Amino acid sequence: MPSHTTVNDGSPIIIAHRGASGYLPEHTLAAKALAHAMGADFLEQDVVLTRDGTAIVLHDIYLEPTTDVRGVFPDRGREDGRYYAIDFTLEEIRQLRVHERSRRNSAGKEVAVYPTRFPLGPGSCGIPTLEEEINFIAGLDRSRGGSTGLYVELKAPNWHLQQGQNIAKAILEVLDKTGYAQRESQVYLQCFDDKALRYLRHTLKTKLPLIQLIADNHWGEDSEVDYEYLQSAQGLKEIATYADGIGPWLMQIYRGRSSSGEIITSELVSEAQNNGLLVHPYTFRRDELPDGIANFEELLEIFLNTVKVDGLFTDFPDLVRSFLRQ
Repeated sequence: MPSHTTVNDGSPIIIAHRGASGYLPEHTLAAKALAHAMGADFLEQDVVLTRDGTAIVLHDIYLEPTTDVRGVFPDRGREDGRYYAIDFTLEEIRQLRVHERSRRNSAGKEVAVYPTRFPLGPGSCGIPTLEEEINFIAGLDRSRGGSTGLYVELKAPNWHLQQGQNIAKAILEVLDKTGYAQRESQVYLQCFDDKALRYLRHTLKTKLPLIQLIADNHWGEDSEVDYEYLQSAQGLKEIATYADGIGPWLMQIYRGRSSSGEIITSELVSEAQNNGLLVHPYTFRRDELPDGIANFEELLEIFLNTVKVDGLFTDFPDLVRSFLRQ
């Protein structure tokens, strides 16, 4: 198993999901700085490309859920009403401000997805490029003393190819330029698409550890892979031929409670680890607990002390750090 399974004290790794996104708008440099200060081991970077091929840090291929694009460029949406990052140059992206994630309710009003988080309103931060964010994290490592990891996701690689862009190459070019392409203990690359991961491993020859994200088949991810198959014994063996670990949805591990109130878990963690795979489930949120879970601490107890995952993605890295310290 890779040497980067755990941090130096033997604890599972804490991956700040889109930064400290439980406290500040996701994927802003402010959210990454806060996660760094909270002691996250890795900071996540979701990456999409602009029209001119620049890798930027943004969770969606769309801009409107987290930026003011509708106000700044009201006439730039496609026929489906969505504003795609790939339709904008980096110079245009620079004009946007990031706000808390929002959605439109049945009345057409913009409301926060997580109402108790940072107030929904005009944002003060922009969208960073991947290069800018990496240099920012490296600067914090220098000033605070540390070696915080990057956890980079290739968003919609097949869709990007259909738009004439190769996101895998673009990301590796940035990692090479910033000196992270050979830091195997400090960088993970993750994707929901198995073909993209095979391409990274076998064609682009990256030595960085790869994580196969596992979705639900009904989510409509940018992949033709069968996620139910990937969770099977044979599927996990196949993943081990091209990747170093899996990133399952936490509900693929926690299955609820029995009629007598006992916690039910799947065998996914132990079966994956038996195949030499790391297990880094997503997403652990204090304000979005699964049914049958009383509080955030109980959720962490199940995953960290009962099924013993190798790390986890959380919007609240400080709470996980505090739990581990106990």
